[in-house]
Amino acid sequence: MSGVFEGIARRALFTLDPETAHGFSIAALKSGLVPACRADGDPRLSVTIAGLSFPNPLGMAAGYDKNAEVASELSRLGFGFVEVGTLTPRPQSGNPKPRIFRLVKDHAVINRLGFNNQGHAEAHARIAGRRREGILGVNIGANKDTEDRAADYVAGIACFADMADYFTVNISSPNTPGLRNLQSRQALSDLLSRVLAERDAKTRRVPVFLKIAPDLTEPYLDDIAAECLAQKLDGVIVSNTTLSRTGLSRDAKISEAGGLSGRPVFERSTIVLAKMRQRLGPDMPLIGVGGIDSAETAAEKIRAGADLVQLYTGFIYGGPLLPGGILRGLSKLCDREHLTRLSDLRDLKTAHYAARPIPE
Repeated sequence: MSGVFEGIARRALFTLDPETAHGFSIAALKSGLVPACRADGDPRLSVTIAGLSFPNPLGMAAGYDKNAEVASELSRLGFGFVEVGTLTPRPQSGNPKPRIFRLVKDHAVINRLGFNNQGHAEAHARIAGRRREGILGVNIGANKDTEDRAADYVAGIACFADMADYFTVNISSPNTPGLRNLQSRQALSDLLSRVLAERDAKTRRVPVFLKIAPDLTEPYLDDIAAECLAQKLDGVIVSNTTLSRTGLSRDAKISEAGGLSGRPVFERSTIVLAKMRQRLGPDMPLIGVGGIDSAETAAEKIRAGADLVQLYTGFIYGGPLLPGGILRGLSKLCDREHLTRLSDLRDLKTAHYAARPIPE
């Protein structure tokens, strides 16, 4: 059936410009045109981290459901958790269009969206007004024109503390000028201390994860890891899109500005993931993102040090049957390797990936 999707539905969607196609896919999920297609639950795939029990390790990354419109529908496709956003306090339109570009030969996408979203109030009302299914992460960011970026993240904690299962502090998008500067040690220390103070003031203790870029140097990784440990952060997500264009086939679109996602990011993001696992130790939860589009790429992230994994670009190319296909593939892998739990794979190749240099 996945072949049918790739042969017919994907061709139809790919006749549309990427942003229009994205809107159509959201509308199709909301309308029920995309039927639920969960894989059978396999207890070997379950994961418990940060006090949360995930039915499986596969999540939808932030960026797809920016305005919290279809989180439950995505859960029905098999995702063990769904992360909505990035959400900013005030609505913003993002960068000028066109701002999403497919690189079909590379199974990749370049985007420079710029945190386009409808703002906190709209998303909060939408989540509160719908029946919840599955684990919900809320990815928070800062408005482009804000004077105090940390205050925008604090506002995100305050707004969604009554409904988020976890928060992601996104400081890794390359499409908001200066945002990645928050990854420096002093700025990160201030940001995390303010965010965690707001979280700790709430009745519910909601886990807070930090999402970082794949373009960091080793000294930056040292500083981020040290700060995450010092602040007793609940987890780290590795990683967002890259500014690198290494290894792409010839395509006029590679000169477009923005972050690259999809298959070409797998190696870079997996190396950074493993380096962070070594720096953070065995107990800090890590979520691996970047280039996942199959059971084997998901498993390889776990071997490199991930507890959970997320995808987005793979969904663009693989369609709604992809999550179930990945989960069935992970179950078969457990059968083949005689695993009691899929998480037994974790860290088997951390040293292998961590020894490699981050690509230029």
